[in-house]
Amino acid sequence: MEKSKQQNSNITFQKWIAAVGIILFVGKIVAWKLTNSDSVFSDAMESIVNVISAFMGLYALYLAAKPRDENHPYGHGKVEFVTSAIEGSLISIAGIMIIYEGCNSLILGKVISKVDWGIWIVAATAIANYVLGYISIQKGKRQNSVVLISSGKHLQSDTFTTLGVVISLVLVYFTKIVWIDSVVALIFGIYIITVGYKIVRHSLSGIMDEADPTMLGNLAKFLDENRKTEWIDVHNMKIQQFGSRLHIDAHLTLPWYFELRTAHNEMEEMIKLIAENTDRSVEFNFHMDDCKPISCAICQISNCPVRQHEFVKKVDWTGENISQPDKHTVENF
Repeated sequence: MEKSKQQNSNITFQKWIAAVGIILFVGKIVAWKLTNSDSVFSDAMESIVNVISAFMGLYALYLAAKPRDENHPYGHGKVEFVTSAIEGSLISIAGIMIIYEGCNSLILGKVISKVDWGIWIVAATAIANYVLGYISIQKGKRQNSVVLISSGKHLQSDTFTTLGVVISLVLVYFTKIVWIDSVVALIFGIYIITVGYKIVRHSLSGIMDEADPTMLGNLAKFLDENRKTEWIDVHNMKIQQFGSRLHIDAHLTLPWYFELRTAHNEMEEMIKLIAENTDRSVEFNFHMDDCKPISCAICQISNCPVRQHEFVKKVDWTGENISQPDKHTVENF
């Protein structure tokens, strides 16, 4: 129920982003008509990307909220990475458009009028974009939503571009040097392309299930701090992200003489420990391994009735070693 409320909240907020995007786009078009400024025109064109991205994000959140089915056994969460990648691409295209318009203005030149009106209208859209972007990023971080985070970054990147337009209009207003407008647009066009690339890069890492060393390291440290002596070894651990959800695979080595029920309870205890200490929905696929004679070197069970070798030392679990295949010996860690 709580998860459903969170998803509905995300969808509602994304609707607000789409609605505000349309209003700001109309405002920038008005400013362009009044000023005839190429940089304002470029900023307005970028707002079209905002509107398209907002609706794409809305669809992604709707689809990601759908339960798993026969065709999608892991759910629909990956769609967030896909739409985020498209959004990043659109941002980069908008940056290229800005650079094109800026170069075109430098070569051909243009007459700008009613600059004061343009300054006030464009500045108002910049403030609205930044505030909405900040709220979107914070909400996305709290609820682990790739769509809301990328939408927020997009809005804030648009803010900096719009700020560049405002600065150029102010300079043109006081100096009457028209080419400043185009130069500033070129600078922020490059910035926008960089932001778009970073969003695409992050999205592709999610689609390709790229390992997250920080996340794995934090989990390894947490398990190491809360480990039981019966948990001889954890290895082959992998973490996949499906939107705001996680899927964790791992192998847990337990004493070979444990009866099945006891071993299963130990595995369930580790799973419960992880699940109760994360703010994300997690699906687990754990496998139980029986200990081998060479496991004695790292086994901390002091009263083990079948120990064949002396205990050598405790091996700390790290993101690097818990992700590796079963090794069991101190020398291999």
